[in-house]
Amino acid sequence: MTTSYKETLHKGYGQAFDVEEVLFEQQTDSWHLIIFRNSVYGTVMALDGIIQTTERDEFVYHEMLTHVPLIAHGEAKRVLIIGGGDGGILREVCRHSTVEHVTQVEIDQAVIDMCKTYLPNHSEGAFDDPRANIVIADGVEYVNSTTDKFDVIISDCTDPVGPGEVLFSSRFYEGCKNLLNEGGVFVAQNGVPFLQQDEVITTRRRLGPYFADQSFYIAAVPTYIGGVMTLAWGSDNTELRGHDLETLNQRFKSSGIKTRYYNPQTHLGCFGLPQYLLDALEEA
Repeated sequence: MTTSYKETLHKGYGQAFDVEEVLFEQQTDSWHLIIFRNSVYGTVMALDGIIQTTERDEFVYHEMLTHVPLIAHGEAKRVLIIGGGDGGILREVCRHSTVEHVTQVEIDQAVIDMCKTYLPNHSEGAFDDPRANIVIADGVEYVNSTTDKFDVIISDCTDPVGPGEVLFSSRFYEGCKNLLNEGGVFVAQNGVPFLQQDEVITTRRRLGPYFADQSFYIAAVPTYIGGVMTLAWGSDNTELRGHDLETLNQRFKSSGIKTRYYNPQTHLGCFGLPQYLLDALEEA
């Protein structure tokens, strides 16, 4: 018998998924995790009533959170991923042959193991890439204690509720800024601004003191309902968001990467924000 899973991220509004088969479920005193099969989105993972990722549309999120900063930077050799236990960001970073080293910091090895088992297409073996260094640690503590430096830092975190909230803090942003090489880029997921506008405003205020160029870019991820999703951007190189189409085409072509969502045209357009968001950020 088919049951239903209802997302509860937004009060008074949400979405529901038919659950054809429960693959994994665990309830503790602190959280509830479920992985199930759905006829439209394939394998779906949800945590505490919030859809985290789906097999069907994960590529949109992972490609945009990865290729926009890496193509914009153009010469990234060292990359840091915070979170991202499903392996999707690591998979996309490893597609860049010019990247020599990537460190991924995940708070729980069990998350990685679980995703390898139930969402293997997310990582596609990336955890075994010789360039990958997997560190099991708290992300905030790591960025404030390591002496390593990186060209691009990608924060692939849950929404700022519960354990994920610290990855939206000033202490986390300051730690990331200190780890960036000159001209480096920091990016992070930042929710759906039509329904989560406070999150964008808070991020703008907290990121602003650390980067000469702090903004957002957008991607349309079907699972994350309520309009376009914002991805935070921070860099001291004010030119990185201004590459022309010819430059982006050249870099993308030379990368040899095959994508399903990202291309130079989407890159060029993703920094164009809707007016309601520009107005809110201006007030902030």
